[in-house]
Amino acid sequence: MQPTRKPVLANGVEVSDSARMAAIIPPQVLLNAYAQGVFPMAGAGDIAWYRPGTRGLLPLDGRFHIPHGLQRTLKRRTLEVRWNTAFREVMLGCAERDETWIDEVILESYCLLHRLGYAHSVECWDQDGLQGGLYGVALRGAFFGESMFCRKTDASKIALVELVTRLRQGGFVLLDTQWLTDHLRQFGGYEMPRKQYERALAAALKVDGGLPFPLEA
Repeated sequence: MQPTRKPVLANGVEVSDSARMAAIIPPQVLLNAYAQGVFPMAGAGDIAWYRPGTRGLLPLDGRFHIPHGLQRTLKRRTLEVRWNTAFREVMLGCAERDETWIDEVILESYCLLHRLGYAHSVECWDQDGLQGGLYGVALRGAFFGESMFCRKTDASKIALVELVTRLRQGGFVLLDTQWLTDHLRQFGGYEMPRKQYERALAAALKVDGGLPFPLEA
């Protein structure tokens, strides 16, 4: 992808010169893709766009299930949960694996979305530092979970519970997980055919959801 050469405006924020010079996916392209149920992943030096035939979702109602062991961990409060204080570090944590779809283009593109107020991170901290978290994109009444990571037991799960709690409070109606994994199934995760998902997404984009959390300085 060629570097962006003209200023990009979103939510009244202009892209910095350094961001314009980096190889990024323009914010409008990313947001328009999400609004159509499409998302990017990097691989073999290229950016590929995906629209799964079956979509993974997490419920934002009483069907969301917190495993008993995790409930005990939550009561102990061994980790502090923060929002949007280390977005880039969360993405880098998610990329710490043998094979990753988060390359430099994906990293810089979503860090820009974060600066513009669309991408958010949920982080778990202790005295030793950042121990896990997740990030995703918020668009109207939909939140698109991108990835999570864990350095200490249950850190990513705690972040997920915090995310669901805040999405409920903010009036969100759809939590997209892209694909369904066994990890997400234990929380009540389920699958939805593409056509049904697209109808649910269209309805969510008519909802005025809100996450009143500050962005990192």
